Amino acid sequence: MEVCPLCNGFEEKEIRCPNCGIMMTDEGKTTDYLDEYSAYMEIDTMKLFDGALQSLEHKQCVHQFHCPGCSHREEAVIE
Repeated sequence: MEVCPLCNGFEEKEIRCPNCGIMMTDEGKTTDYLDEYSAYMEIDTMKLFDGALQSLEHKQCVHQFHCPGCSHREEAVIE
């Protein structure tokens, strides 16, 4: 079984905002924000809807990052 190092707290990813340069915060898996029940759904099933076409096959996890300074949002694919 594969695990995401960010979801499980093994690592942190540092991404600077391209607009203002402030360190962005990791807000978790993108699929957790699809609806009010998505955070409780099977992870492999939700990877079919995360926006990364091969995230299930390549064992990737797509995370949402947010800038507290300018509210810029972006996604990052975590291996």
